[in-house]
Amino acid sequence: MRFSKTNDVLGTVNRGNPTESGLCTLCRADCEGKCETWLSSLVGRKLLYPRSFGIVTAGSNNTTHVGVSYNSLRIQGYAYGAHGLGEGLSTDPDDCIFPNVNLTTQFGKAVKTKVRMPLMTGAMGSTFVAQKYWDAFAIGGALVGIPVVIGENVVGVDRNSEITPGDVRKGKIKSAPELERRIDGYLRYFDGYGAIIVQLNVEDTRNGVAEFVADKYGDKCIIELKWGQGAKNIGGEIQVRSLDYALFLKNRGYIVDPDPTIPEVQEAFENGSIKSFARHSRLGATNMDTVDQVRRDFMSTVEYLRSIGFNRITLKTGSYGMEELAMAIKFATDAKLDLLTIDGSGGGTGMSPWNMMQSWGVPSIHLHAKAYEYASILAAKGQSVVDMSFAGGFATEDHIFKALALGAPFTKMVCMGRAVMVPGFVGANIEGALFPDRRGAVNGHWSELPKTVQRVGNSAKEIFAAYFDVEKKVGKDEMKHIPYGAIAFCTLADKLAGGLQQLLAGARKFSMSQITRNEIFSANRETALEIGVPHVSDINNESAKKILNS
Repeated sequence: MRFSKTNDVLGTVNRGNPTESGLCTLCRADCEGKCETWLSSLVGRKLLYPRSFGIVTAGSNNTTHVGVSYNSLRIQGYAYGAHGLGEGLSTDPDDCIFPNVNLTTQFGKAVKTKVRMPLMTGAMGSTFVAQKYWDAFAIGGALVGIPVVIGENVVGVDRNSEITPGDVRKGKIKSAPELERRIDGYLRYFDGYGAIIVQLNVEDTRNGVAEFVADKYGDKCIIELKWGQGAKNIGGEIQVRSLDYALFLKNRGYIVDPDPTIPEVQEAFENGSIKSFARHSRLGATNMDTVDQVRRDFMSTVEYLRSIGFNRITLKTGSYGMEELAMAIKFATDAKLDLLTIDGSGGGTGMSPWNMMQSWGVPSIHLHAKAYEYASILAAKGQSVVDMSFAGGFATEDHIFKALALGAPFTKMVCMGRAVMVPGFVGANIEGALFPDRRGAVNGHWSELPKTVQRVGNSAKEIFAAYFDVEKKVGKDEMKHIPYGAIAFCTLADKLAGGLQQLLAGARKFSMSQITRNEIFSANRETALEIGVPHVSDINNESAKKILNS
């Protein structure tokens, strides 16, 4: 493992056991710090470098690479050249500096969606964490200029949404306050970069979410079909601690476990032996037995969504096996979808069965390597392959670089779920500690700033490195409407952007379109064999010998 519980060089500490991403296996909203992502949400780019400059030297401890993972890939650097410089820039060293690396990218077919940096959020749906901290995620994402995804079941679990029986094509949803709040929160600060994406699962399709979004928002939203995710393969879940709410969800048509309508279950709840209920979604495509059936249904669904007004449609698939991966890439390409997000095992949500998350599915690096292989097969036939985004356990700038390079030229973005939620948590806690009257509204957990924050500062202007960047963008008067979680989000994004620019400049690539698989190599033979990325000592070995023999 690359990450240990403590990193003396950065001065970071994990509260729990670190994962491949560097985040703890269990990331808590009330955490007082301070893992790398947590501290980056405050100090931003400062965390790109070792601490205590002037009295220290620092050396890498990442000298051994065991097993096959993204951390067993290393990044290539070059001693000459400069590629992809923007207009007005030359190969003069004064122009070939890392701040001049252009991180903007775009995705889509008929309609191109512009993005300021190759990052998007994971789908944040009906979990209460997403609901509580949505303003931080949505406003932060809009200010950064990246896509933000509204996940599944938001309408269905909203007590205040009005859903009437009948044909979804005739306006089944009369109102959906929580979904509207989430969309409107993003669009308020949307400036042409990024997008708000609304995801559909089985229940959302039945409830008429697509029709509601199309009627109310038109082409302001992207609609996303969902096949699955990397954390679990049985659909979304939430946990509720109210019998009344469990009965409401049961009546809405959800699977609720244990069944709250059973008298014995109600008695157990009233006596305290049952303390919560799990709400589950349904599996999709259960009435199909062949690939051809899945294809016909998929194409029909895409055609219908276009007919009701969506000119941008995406697909999210999970860490299924190779057949489903090939289907997703082939069908999305044939349907001319705008984006395919491929989520490998390694991510996680708030309510995935733990041992399922540990044992189910294809690990991210294997899935993504095969996605590149399959996309290359279609490209060799002359097909315009769907743009792709990779997800599944990413948190740092080197993860972004490696995933983009592994899937190049098909990957346009990297999708982060848990990592970009951390700034929402820490920002809300800081805001609630500094302003007790706001604590409930922002879902803050702290009554006072912990020492981990006080070492950075005691006010928002001292704490958040990106505070004045946000103020410049929105204006001083508007800052009172920006939650601290959104400022923390922008701070973390700036650190990721700065680090990514440095890695790209070291590879002599000054724009996103220039990234290739030649920018990464495998640190062990097993990874080279499994992933198809050559070993460090094999890449350019022949050209090196030509130099020696010249």
